[in-house]
Amino acid sequence: MTAKHGWLVAIILTLLLQGELAWSKKNPQSVQIADAYIDIHRGPGRGFPIFYVVERGENIEIILRQTDWFKITTPDGKTGWAHRKQLEKTLDGSGKKIRFIDLVFQDFEKRRLEQGILGGDFGGARILTAYGGYAFTPNITTELALSQILGKFSDGFLVNVKVVGEPFPHWRYSPYLALGTGIIRTEPSSTIVQTEDRTDETMLVGIGTRIYLTQRYFLRVEYNNHLVLTSRDENEEIHEWKLGFSTFY
Repeated sequence: MTAKHGWLVAIILTLLLQGELAWSKKNPQSVQIADAYIDIHRGPGRGFPIFYVVERGENIEIILRQTDWFKITTPDGKTGWAHRKQLEKTLDGSGKKIRFIDLVFQDFEKRRLEQGILGGDFGGARILTAYGGYAFTPNITTELALSQILGKFSDGFLVNVKVVGEPFPHWRYSPYLALGTGIIRTEPSSTIVQTEDRTDETMLVGIGTRIYLTQRYFLRVEYNNHLVLTSRDENEEIHEWKLGFSTFY
């Protein structure tokens, strides 16, 4: 991968981190340990070593949540991760047990924001896409997508804005239709034939399916038919197939 692709990787990593780090309440929240003790891990998983133990009666702050792991800070400034099972007896400021809200399919139906990454085939070339979307209603979403296209003889960069219509948002396997427009820039990578860089407008029609998985994750499969409006006599038609994972809020 060349240096010019590095910024796209950075965007994708940022999207993944934002999708992972979510706490269902206002951050941070101060709670008191009611169990005998809780183990603090260096990372969000049992494979990460335990480096500290918080005892009953001590207060901690919950900063964010990653599935069933919570990032916490102790009064003496230590920061680590605790599993949900050990936090279920924690108490809030009024002495009541903290209620941890599970994300379920109904939350997927009510989502407002989503983001993710997809990869696949773009007219015989590889394509990697990072996107974000906002749902105006359960049936209508607008999306902005940034894509890097990697081919044998040329690379490309594609920016798309599209409107997605989802007729059955209450289905776990929810099909959708998409209409959009964008800009594609093609940069030849071969020096055998000298051709100029090209920037063209595009139009697309697409179909796809969102498949709810668990928590705040869903799988997305889609097909797009792109019409590249070139300055030459003939426009180009490009078929695109993609598959990827997304998160929602």
